[in-house]
Amino acid sequence: MPDMNEISYLTTKPHSFKSPTWKAPNRRHKPLKQLLSDEQKRLNTHEPPLANDPVTYFSVEAPPSLRPLKVYCDITGLPTTYKAPGSNLRYYDAEVFELIRNIAPGVDQQYLELRAANVILR
Repeated sequence: MPDMNEISYLTTKPHSFKSPTWKAPNRRHKPLKQLLSDEQKRLNTHEPPLANDPVTYFSVEAPPSLRPLKVYCDITGLPTTYKAPGSNLRYYDAEVFELIRNIAPGVDQQYLELRAANVILR
């Protein structure tokens, strides 16, 4: 068992990963009121003042999304990746596909009209 002198030596010896010349930086902490006023001054000097137009959903400019568009079944509303070849209706599974194959003429156009994908030929 080590004696107290050995323990004292191990705990007080300088470590190789610590710099002996390191000192804690002198940081000045500002109160919130001063931080806000400094930020307001910075904004006023570097940028023109904002217009009085209110920010709305349509006035905010954003780039288009990089995520793929979510596609839903026209009959059930569930997420899907299938599309009927004859009518271009989207369907969830084979059971819904059978329903689409057996619907009356013109009903498929009504479903497409609901999602604004119908084609009107003149």
